Amino acid sequence: MYWIRRSSSAIFAGFVLFAGAAADLSARPVVESVRVGDQIKKTRFVVDLSAKVSFSVFTLADPYRVVIDLSEVDWRLKPDAVRPGRRITGFRFGLFRSGQSRMVLDVKQPVNVTKAFILGPSGHRGHRLVIDLAETSRPAFLAALRRSKPASSRIKRKSPAVRPSPPPKARDTRPLIAIDPGHGGVDPGARGRGGSWEKTITLLQARELKRQLLRTGRYRVLLTRRRDVFVRLRERIAIAQRAQADLFISLHADSISNHRIRGGAVYTLSERASDKEAAALARKENKADIIAGIDLNEQSTTVAKILIDLRQRLTKNESVTLAKGLVSELGKSMRLLRNNHRFAGFAVLKAPDIPSVLIEMGYLSNRTDERLLRQAKHRGRVARSIVRATNVYFARQQALRQP
Repeated sequence: MYWIRRSSSAIFAGFVLFAGAAADLSARPVVESVRVGDQIKKTRFVVDLSAKVSFSVFTLADPYRVVIDLSEVDWRLKPDAVRPGRRITGFRFGLFRSGQSRMVLDVKQPVNVTKAFILGPSGHRGHRLVIDLAETSRPAFLAALRRSKPASSRIKRKSPAVRPSPPPKARDTRPLIAIDPGHGGVDPGARGRGGSWEKTITLLQARELKRQLLRTGRYRVLLTRRRDVFVRLRERIAIAQRAQADLFISLHADSISNHRIRGGAVYTLSERASDKEAAALARKENKADIIAGIDLNEQSTTVAKILIDLRQRLTKNESVTLAKGLVSELGKSMRLLRNNHRFAGFAVLKAPDIPSVLIEMGYLSNRTDERLLRQAKHRGRVARSIVRATNVYFARQQALRQP
């Protein structure tokens, strides 16, 4: 690693580079376009911006990725803004967390970030973020990666005024339902034949389900994400656990190569999948953190430890009970697959203390399923079925607790 000086600014080159810039908090900068220039030994990636931004760049291994974090921006990009080329094989973008947007480049081989800098407006061009990538060997890549730590960028904000705490409210004992809209932000999930994104469909369905659950007056409801933002898999579990949720319902809409297959299914946790399709789906969904540019080497052994928690045996049984009720009710409002209750090792279902199910609402790869999932009327029917199954589940739980 070394320092490169250009004029009065310093650029830290290697695996991690950082450039700070003041940001206008009242109007977010816009990413207007991106461009890729491939050469024999290097690739230049250019981001066209409406204004100067703060940014950081770092690389990850297994799989090889280049991650570009920006102060929060708006996007004017198409999903296929970057086509596969000499080194870059995939491109994703979106909101990573509040105040921070992210772009992820999948690359074929190890690369060094040799330069990263902002160019000011010139001629018909506005602000540009320029990133140069050069090929390197895997040993050199890993050695440099071990020595590097991602730089961070923070925009200064005024601290909120301290207000006196309100008096404590009486404890609400109604069951708390955690609804998990799958994917989000830089992780878009599956894409439908008509252009729909899974992250959009799941959030729309989650909002409708929340509305209908609250309307009963029987439940409190929590969403693991309320907008188009990325949430790590284990953080989704943690959100539900911190709130002491009584149920966890994860919503998804997959895409497969056979466009003729349509229908939904309900999944519960099992380390041994019920069939090959369930195992493949779990593997795909569990890659969400990789897709969003998360270093999986930082994962602790917490999830592995909780899998042997004895409490999970009871939780699994309750999850299966809920799943059976969901299959019964959902079958009245939507088409289900023939094998409609399946088992697989989904990461988001691994809370040992919360009965959890994952609902695949249909296949976006099927035009009929995609068309229905885009309709508010259909989402309303699906939500009503889930509410009915939830009512039956808690009525049964209450009956079991009575002497």
